[in-house]
Amino acid sequence: MPVLFVGHGSPMNAIDDNAWSRAWARIGRESRRPRAILCVSAHWETAGPQVTGHAAPETIHDFYGFPRALFDVRYPAPGDPALAQRIAALLDADAFGEGDRARVDPQRGLDHGAWSVLLPMYPDADVPVLQLGIDTRQSGTWHYALARRLAPLRDDGVLILCSGNIVHNLRLFDFGATAAPAWAIAFRDTVRAAIRAGDHAALADWTSLDHAALAVPTPEHYLPLLYALANARPGDELAFFSDDVQSTIAMTSLRIGSP
Repeated sequence: MPVLFVGHGSPMNAIDDNAWSRAWARIGRESRRPRAILCVSAHWETAGPQVTGHAAPETIHDFYGFPRALFDVRYPAPGDPALAQRIAALLDADAFGEGDRARVDPQRGLDHGAWSVLLPMYPDADVPVLQLGIDTRQSGTWHYALARRLAPLRDDGVLILCSGNIVHNLRLFDFGATAAPAWAIAFRDTVRAAIRAGDHAALADWTSLDHAALAVPTPEHYLPLLYALANARPGDELAFFSDDVQSTIAMTSLRIGSP
């Protein structure tokens, strides 16, 4: 299976007909049908690795101030408790302290980092979906190493879908902006060039990149990118899509591997 990194932006993209939601729908149509989806979402921060294990995960509306229609959305995809246990076993290793061992959360549902992208991509909600929580206390190198343990999933029909944003600064976001600030474009371009060059070490150490303090004021939206890159293989095709920057949010998305 390919690996996807999707710049998800506003949860309204789940129900709006726009260039981004249409791109996600196209990716779903063009790609092989997965047997399951593991979503690494910016919106589930955990202490140590955690995997959703509910057989019927609820739709979590983890936002406020949006129209009623968005709160009415349900994405009733099934879970896969057996796959959750397997993923936890892949992630668990001696590298983690006793308090940070990978575990399965039997109650956690799907947050909008997952379902806002999946609704256009797989509107029938008939593919099992699991989520992986991210521990934002840890370094980029730690996350990259952890993510590499997910590699066997690609050969087993599991789509690794990483949902965040390369540039994500809500404090400086301007709804009326007609152009993105220069620093946001520059950071997006730096990251994109490093991806093309295969310089994953630089991307794991993103705080050393120019404009990182503005582009990544908090790490949760950037870290999913490292999970996607860690599962790239030699010879994988890299295809960027939805590569624009909306004010201070980069919608840049990436498919790794053939559809």
